[in-house]
Amino acid sequence: MPAYDYRCLECSHTWEAFHGIDETAYDCPECESQNPQKRITTAPKVASGALTHAGDGKRASKEQLQTKWAEETHKLRKKLVDKYGEKAVEHMPTLNSTYDE
Repeated sequence: MPAYDYRCLECSHTWEAFHGIDETAYDCPECESQNPQKRITTAPKVASGALTHAGDGKRASKEQLQTKWAEETHKLRKKLVDKYGEKAVEHMPTLNSTYDE
């Protein structure tokens, strides 16, 4: 069974729970609140997007890295805004603090 990390919205207690993907979240073990928030603590490693190499795959120039960063940051920001809203990405780092929207 997969492990899930939760945080209680009432008392801020965090815990790990093991349950099937189709099962609902458990109540908070501290205050018994029925309103836990699932936390994302790890991400799968995938060799695409920002994880792929810039340039020739071995060495990249500063300009190639900046181009790659700008391209991938914009894509990631758009996905996050579409899924979670503008407030979720207000502190996301950017290259030169600008977006091409």
